[in-house]
Amino acid sequence: MSDDAPQSQTKSDDKPHGNWLTYAIFLSIVAAIALALIRPHWAASLEIGGEVFLRMLKMIVVPLVFTSVMCGVLGMGDVRKLGRPGAAAIGYYVVTTALAVVVGLIVVNVVQPGKGTVDQAALAKVKSEGQGTPKAKITQSIAESSGLSEEEVNGVLASLPPGETVQPEISTIFKNLVLMLVTDNLFVSAAKTQLLPIIVFAIVFAGMLTTMHEDVTSITRLITQANTALMRFVMLLMHFAPLGIFCLVASRFGEAQANGKFLQELSQIGWYFGTVLGGLAIHAFITLPAIYYLVRRENPYRYLLAMSQALLTAFSTASSSATLPVTLECSEQAGVSKRSTEFVVPLGATINMDGTALYEAAAAIFIAQAAPGFDLDFWQQVIVAVTATLAAIGAAGIPEAGLVTMLIVLNAVGLPLEYMGLILSVDWLLDRFRTTVNVFGDSIGAAVVEKTLPDAG
Repeated sequence: MSDDAPQSQTKSDDKPHGNWLTYAIFLSIVAAIALALIRPHWAASLEIGGEVFLRMLKMIVVPLVFTSVMCGVLGMGDVRKLGRPGAAAIGYYVVTTALAVVVGLIVVNVVQPGKGTVDQAALAKVKSEGQGTPKAKITQSIAESSGLSEEEVNGVLASLPPGETVQPEISTIFKNLVLMLVTDNLFVSAAKTQLLPIIVFAIVFAGMLTTMHEDVTSITRLITQANTALMRFVMLLMHFAPLGIFCLVASRFGEAQANGKFLQELSQIGWYFGTVLGGLAIHAFITLPAIYYLVRRENPYRYLLAMSQALLTAFSTASSSATLPVTLECSEQAGVSKRSTEFVVPLGATINMDGTALYEAAAAIFIAQAAPGFDLDFWQQVIVAVTATLAAIGAAGIPEAGLVTMLIVLNAVGLPLEYMGLILSVDWLLDRFRTTVNVFGDSIGAAVVEKTLPDAG
């Protein structure tokens, strides 16, 4: 009984701090964008500060995923109780990803951003620059827009065959997914931040521990205490979040503003940019809240506000994995049980990609509308929907999966891969918005799956 009072006191003390931190992060993003617009070269020079903060977030992801997933399974009390919440989580991921794709297709067909809005000179330039191999063209474009070297980008696209014709297939996704469920070296997977095999191992190992009862009491206590310590480290790290996020956002926006091409490219494909944002907004503010309300009968927008710190971090880092520690903390502070967040959120950060699926479907239709001589019929758009859904769910086995799965979606309906160059110039900014939607989808999933959890026993 004596432990309850301090615990509740701590929780009430944390809330004002959390609110203050959310406001500080929001203001730091606004100030960073303003600095990037006014003094882009100054802003770009802040890259080192943002990179340090991002690396510190990523540094804690692997140990936190391992301990939090194990704590989530151990919290079930018996591995046999894992079936219902596990099925609910997978079902939620599939349904929301499919709904996101449908929203993307509806919006892009209503607005038709590729019809008469893209300058023909820009189309001709993209096509002429793609006269070499599409893979080489895409590699060069990605390297220019992302800041990576062409060697690093080639590593990303290593699963695609070389030659003048790139023919990636959906089987690439399933092959990589199946192989990434297990690993021949858990430490190598941890070093490469390959979360899926770590999650699978953690679930199996923790499930085994639930059957051993008193024999493993010291191990389960160690795992629980390690998880608590790691979350305390996250809270300490978040004290530096406003400064780190300021540097992250300022450097990326400053770089885009300094090269002088971003606004020009945005004016060319502004309708496409607005269409994708509109689709993401519909999914984030209507579809996901509707699911939350139907399952929990609570105000979803209050929950959205409670998750704002994680959502702002997701926008700043453009990484669901880097945001994972903050998502876990915010979900618990929003009232979702620790058992649910620890089990659902890490898995969702790996395979639940609503925003990415919506973006890929909308981008494919936009390219079909803009490219001369292409007009996708209903069944071809159904193929786009199915491919984008499966690709987003099963993309965990490919590094930088969005780049490769975009090629797979285009290839599924025979669209020219070189026209992907139309959208790469604004992809870095859209990536931040779709990552934010991905993270919100993960947090909603934790709240939904909580209703299927068994009583702790």
